[in-house]
Amino acid sequence: MYYTYVLRSLKNGVLYKGQTQDLVSRLEVHNAGMVRYTKKYIPWELVYFETFNTRAESMAREKYFKSGAGREWLKKHLESMGKW
Repeated sequence: MYYTYVLRSLKNGVLYKGQTQDLVSRLEVHNAGMVRYTKKYIPWELVYFETFNTRAESMAREKYFKSGAGREWLKKHLESMGKW
């Protein structure tokens, strides 16, 4: 299983999009300050994820989330969930 995920910084609300095979461990790595970009925005919370059968599918979804249309879709979706 592969996951595309979105984290939100509890420090300032910045969103981070990524993909992984182990969602729990990846969140722990981000919150431990072991990722260069995310360490300055600790702590992080998982606000959204999707599951895929292949890494290619997961990476394609991550790429979409990082596009203009994907950012707009995420904003609307997270607002509807009360996470924005």
